[in-house]
Amino acid sequence: MRLLLLSNSMREGTGYLEWALPHLAACFASAGVTSALFVPYAAVTLRAEDYLGRVAPVFARFGVTVAGIDAAEDPVAAVMRAKALVVGGGSTWKLLRDVRSARLLRPIRQRVLEGMPYAGWSAGSNLACPSIMTTNDMPICDPGGFDALGLVPFQINPHYLHGNPPGFMGETRDERIREFGALNPHVWVAGLPECTGLRLEGRHLSLFGDGGACRVFRHGGDPREIAPGGDVQFLMEPA
Repeated sequence: MRLLLLSNSMREGTGYLEWALPHLAACFASAGVTSALFVPYAAVTLRAEDYLGRVAPVFARFGVTVAGIDAAEDPVAAVMRAKALVVGGGSTWKLLRDVRSARLLRPIRQRVLEGMPYAGWSAGSNLACPSIMTTNDMPICDPGGFDALGLVPFQINPHYLHGNPPGFMGETRDERIREFGALNPHVWVAGLPECTGLRLEGRHLSLFGDGGACRVFRHGGDPREIAPGGDVQFLMEPA
């Protein structure tokens, strides 16, 4: 498999996906891919064509043309023909609802297992996990079940923050992840800070970016802090 799972798309002072540009380019170049299919279903208030208008110029910078799945008469056939899949961020709940409604979960999983590159950020990264139960998003719609693509055996918490801002007395992200672990004790959760990501080539998993350490959780043990470039291969162990 070829997966690129990013925490986020935006970084202060830079353009859309600019921080991830070299990583996206390297992933697609290694697969010899020059076209991709974009899934904008996570967008809620942004029109699909406007979302594509943000994404396509980024990929064009490294020679990849991007078409939107919403323009396809048959979304399943479009996935089966696609050379690569790009899944944007937004609402994870709406993304999973619309992917399931279009009967795309099985075709996407099949094609990625066959070697089709998959790049996603935020909600698009959550979709690659066994479930969407570690998303940060408010449940604005019923996704018809929490099971997702299961392309990796671990969960991702994008936009991860360690601790809370001064004066905020609500639950920390760590507390919420620990609650997930208490009910799912055998599942790793990777807390990806902004401007970090995970790349899977075959069975080799690597952590990249400059947003700080990834904090990894599993019930019964202390969280592990892993700097980009550190060993994250253990996340690929079956739950």
